[in-house]
Order: sequence, then C-alpha cells, then structure tokens
Amino acid sequence: MDLTDTIELPAQESPSDPPDTVPVGAGLSIFDPVFLGIDEFGQAVYLPMIYRNILIGGEPGAGKSSLLNTIVGHAALCPDVRLCLLDGKQVELGLWEDACDVFVGPDLNHAIRTLRRVQTVMDNRYAFLKASRRRKIGPNDVFGQILVACDEIAYFSATAGDKKDQELFHALLRDIVARGRAVGIMVAAATQRPSSDIIPTSLRDIFAWRFAGRCTTDVSSDIVLGHGWAARGYSSNTIDPNNQGAGFLIAEGGIPALVKAAYMTDADIIRVADYAAWTRRQSGLVTPTERHATTDIKAAA
Repeated sequence: MDLTDTIELPAQESPSDPPDTVPVGAGLSIFDPVFLGIDEFGQAVYLPMIYRNILIGGEPGAGKSSLLNTIVGHAALCPDVRLCLLDGKQVELGLWEDACDVFVGPDLNHAIRTLRRVQTVMDNRYAFLKASRRRKIGPNDVFGQILVACDEIAYFSATAGDKKDQELFHALLRDIVARGRAVGIMVAAATQRPSSDIIPTSLRDIFAWRFAGRCTTDVSSDIVLGHGWAARGYSSNTIDPNNQGAGFLIAEGGIPALVKAAYMTDADIIRVADYAAWTRRQSGLVTPTERHATTDIKAAA
C-alpha cells in the first residue's frame, strides 16, 4: 500500500457513550439441578428442585440460611422462576428483596395472604391441567415456576400471632408443599427449631429432600431426616459444631449422605442479587414499584 493512501477509520465512541455490551450471566433454568455443595469425597452435589421441595433444619449457626441462600440464588438467576420469600428476621433473605416478587418480613398476616395467593395460583393451574388432560406442567408452558422460600418456619407457625393464625399458616404451607409440585410450585423451608410441634411427621414426610445440619440431639436429627436414622448411624448430632454447612441430605426413599453446602458471603449474595434484579427488570419479571405496591405475586395463573 502506498504511504500516501488514506484509511478511513471508524468513528470513535466518546467516553460518555454507554458500552454496547451487558454483563453476561449463566443461562440457568429451574429445570437445571441446583449446585448444592460437595460430598465427603469432594464430588459436586446437585439438587433437582423442580417438582420437589426441601426441608432444612439444624441448630443456630449450623449453616441453614447459607444453604437456603444458595437455592434462592440459583432461582433468582432463572428467568422461568418467580420468587416468594418469607423471612421473619428480614436479614437472612433480605438481600434478595429487589429480585423477588414478594418479600414478607415479620408479619404473619402478610405471610398468610401471600400463601393464600400462591394457593389460588396452584388451584388455577390444576384447573388448566385438567382442561388440558395433563398431569403436570413442563418447561414449555407459558407460565413460570414459583419458589416459596421460608426462613424461619417456627416464627410464622409458633411465635407470631395467635394460635388460630399460626395453625392457618401451617395448613396453607402444608397444602402448598403437598400439592404444588406438579404445577411448578416449590417450597424451600428452614428452621432452627427441629421439634415435633414445628415439623410434625405429616409435614416432614411430604418434603422430597431433607437436610439436617448439626442438631443438638439425635431426636432433633431424626425429626428432620426421619425416624430411626440416628440409630442406624446417621445423626447430625455427630457433626463438629465448627463445621458449619455440613449435614446429612436425604431424598425420598434414599439413604442420608454427608454433604458440605456451598457458602456465599454477603458480598457474593449482593453481587448475584443485584445482577438478578437487573436481569429481571430488563425482562419485565419484576419492578420495585410493583413489588412494593402489592402483596400478591405476579405469577400467571
């Protein structure tokens, strides 16, 4: 090329122009297994959540909220999931508030109204399945899935409000756990009081997955995992108190397996939650104005 030739260069963007790229995150779906952590051999443990529920129990500081945050984090990055979060302490799941459709703090009446709404959505979806001559929804259905995450069960079922409202909350939660699976409504619930009055057998046995972090007694461990497992050598009472996040995970009809749940720092959660909130606003899944203006989740019936 002759040195006298000229080359027309593309116009340069000014420093104030926004970049033509956006942050890139994993294209997740709730139909993908959730990364839970590692087993005692260092192998990755994945948890299929679709069509299933999980009960998480253990003493304070056992790592229950970390596991719950891991599950919520996966769901928050899934465009096919609506988030319904109940947190009596407000701070365990509060960092996800901007990414969820409804956030319930220490308000039992709000929790009951929210579960009633989820129950209505559930009934409408079953009517749709019946009319369509089907038994469960799939990934190609027009309405998305719903994750109901609750931390802590005992606050809403045994501490706040009067006995009548506590029993109503318990009945609504049990109904959603029992019937929600086929219509894409999943429940992840945690408690630091694994006792028979908080987790009766009728509720525990309908959770497909159960995770027992360290418990103070063999009885408490059995309340989460199921009767008789401690006598067979599977008791979370044997877990080192300093080994937070470790616990026994059992599936329906399975045998407890020792796992170490993944852990996200508050900074990790904030980064993931902010990105999830941004992507959900861009896609129209959730807007802060709508979320604070209503107590109903926006999931399509």
